[in-house]
Amino acid sequence: MRLRTLLGDHPGTTALKNGSIRSDLVALDFAQYSPTNKGFKPMVREGAFDVSEMAIVTYLMAKSFGKPMVLLPDVVLARFQHGHALYNAKAGKFAPRDLNVKRVGIRSFTTTTGAWLRGILANDYGVDLDSIDWVTFEDAHVAEFVDTTKRAPAGQQIIQMLIDGELDAVLGEKSDHPDLKPLFADVAAEEKAWFEKHGVVPINHMVVVSQALSDQHPDVVREVHRLLAESAAVSSAAARFSPDEMRRSLELIIDYSAQQKLIPRAFNVDELFDDVTRTL
Repeated sequence: MRLRTLLGDHPGTTALKNGSIRSDLVALDFAQYSPTNKGFKPMVREGAFDVSEMAIVTYLMAKSFGKPMVLLPDVVLARFQHGHALYNAKAGKFAPRDLNVKRVGIRSFTTTTGAWLRGILANDYGVDLDSIDWVTFEDAHVAEFVDTTKRAPAGQQIIQMLIDGELDAVLGEKSDHPDLKPLFADVAAEEKAWFEKHGVVPINHMVVVSQALSDQHPDVVREVHRLLAESAAVSSAAARFSPDEMRRSLELIIDYSAQQKLIPRAFNVDELFDDVTRTL
């Protein structure tokens, strides 16, 4: 069976994408999107792929609107988030707790990195997220989500607006511009302290399959998981999670997403899977 597939270039997908790991049951036809997240919208809105990498917050939102896809227990991207927040040092020293009532830019309010960072800011630093004037540049992958943030003027770029002083800070970005500094002053120390407190690495992207594939061809879904797992196993740099670690990370991003009203309620982790993928 040939499967329309969206997978980015990650350490854990290399062996699968270069053909080192193969299957007698399925062939993966890889779609070309750069960056990979540009393929998430057609997957959510049109069911464009049988197998798709997916930002976890996008999946949570898609599930809340009944989109026909189901999660596999395969993490392809996970990272600490503290280094993806910037401010303009020319305006003076700035710290996370200074974000209240400020103007903050983010590519889309629904990005997974943004959801993690807002959860960290609200729960670990006492930031009032509702007091912030959020400025966004793109709509959500999930068309049904009602975005109440302010949209940046057409043609404006998020980093340039920060450099120009039109934003006080941005989330989800990195830059080597000399005026821009990390919002968290000692990123490594902040990440270490956060991990010691929560005991998880934040999950960004996992893999989903269409509900139709899972319903009609459970053997194929199990084979896709085997391929992903074997590809990850041969890479020393691949994201690795035990079932308990994956559950804890998912529980936290579910809680953050519900707090931020990205989803109407906090799902139980088991709800993210179906009878086929839950056993994997």
